[in-house]
Amino acid sequence: MDNVALARLTMGTSLCFHIAFAVLGVGLPLLMAVAEGLWLRTKDAVWLKLARRWSKAFGILFAVGAVSGTVLSFELGLLWPRFMAFSGAIFGLPFSAEGFAFFLEAIFLGLYLYGWNRLSPVAHWLTSIPIAISGAASALFVVMANAWMNTPVGFRLGPDGRLLDVNPVAAALNPSTATEDPHMLVSAYVVTGFLVASVYAAGMLRGRVDSMHKRGLTLGMAMAGAAILLAGVTGDASARFVYQAQPAKFAAMEGLYETRRGAPLHLGGIPLDSEHRVVYGIEVPKALSLLAAFNPEAEVRGLDSFPVADRPNPILVHLSFDSMAGLGLLLGFLAALFWALTLRRRQVPDRRPLLGALVLAGPASVAVLEAGWFVTEFGRQPWVVYGILRTADAATTAPALGPTFGIFLVIYAGLAFTTARLLLLLAKRARAEEGEAGDRAARRRRVVS
Repeated sequence: MDNVALARLTMGTSLCFHIAFAVLGVGLPLLMAVAEGLWLRTKDAVWLKLARRWSKAFGILFAVGAVSGTVLSFELGLLWPRFMAFSGAIFGLPFSAEGFAFFLEAIFLGLYLYGWNRLSPVAHWLTSIPIAISGAASALFVVMANAWMNTPVGFRLGPDGRLLDVNPVAAALNPSTATEDPHMLVSAYVVTGFLVASVYAAGMLRGRVDSMHKRGLTLGMAMAGAAILLAGVTGDASARFVYQAQPAKFAAMEGLYETRRGAPLHLGGIPLDSEHRVVYGIEVPKALSLLAAFNPEAEVRGLDSFPVADRPNPILVHLSFDSMAGLGLLLGFLAALFWALTLRRRQVPDRRPLLGALVLAGPASVAVLEAGWFVTEFGRQPWVVYGILRTADAATTAPALGPTFGIFLVIYAGLAFTTARLLLLLAKRARAEEGEAGDRAARRRRVVS
């Protein structure tokens, strides 16, 4: 592989790993705050137990996310020095704001974790609110930087190709920010909700059908159900914006080669460059024009209208988009089914097929998230800054990127193993504590009787 491919592979692997922890850093604090708030209101100890358990898991995930995020920061400078030299003045504001939000989150997380028996119940609950807000803010600031790469504004190019008259605020609030930020935020809540629900559904399948598992499942599905609806709305808005701002990406998303009025929508299928069409897919006449512009006769530019060197890979983009949309629809249907059964029977459903589907929904939601980022990043190619700086011109020319990639793989494998091990030990300890508490209660009942 050449340096560009190795740099992309290393950065992509790091991002795929980090984003799973980043979204939990956004969604899990909100669930903690809600659970503890419900305990304050109802005095039901189950809600407090959930909040305590989630806080311990979040402490582990936060630490691992901080490590993987730091690695990404180094990779930007090591693998993409030309990109950072070109856009450093732009990235300064969102990255500085993200750093401020991260430190704010870390401070209040320390107060939260060590304040259970040192702060009043209300004061302790209040410390969870800045964690949830700063976690969301961190995600929004980072996505602002990515949005600028899709629609670069807030500067002018000098005759030597450098950025002049940089307006960091205008760059951060670029046109893509209005669609990328909301979609990323609700996607984080979708993933968190389904992952939490998946854990408690797995416990119920093993016979632990107690109030804690039922409430953990219900709260996770409440977040997932509300967020998946919003993800559909924000995703639709994002796709229509891409139709206007990045027509090559939009054409690749749908595997459309020929510019057409009344363009069809392709469900599934594989784009073939050799034949300039999608094979093995279902074609819905005029649906793409209707979805893109609310006009069944609207014109949609095809890939053939762009120079070959400026086209993204339609196979990667189309398959990623279909995976994201298809799995997302299935997750939405599953959430609707869960809540229909819950509201109809006025109790948490415990049918094994449904619980099994909820277990699978956790990793499926992560796959949807990763596929969405594949669409964003593969669809922008061959540009790292759309229309201005090519990816091939932004990568490092330093040697030995192959061994570097291998080192990063070992690091991430170690982090993944350590994280899984710590979370499993945490769950095992919690079950042991529950068993001891049950034994003590049984002994008290025997003494009383």
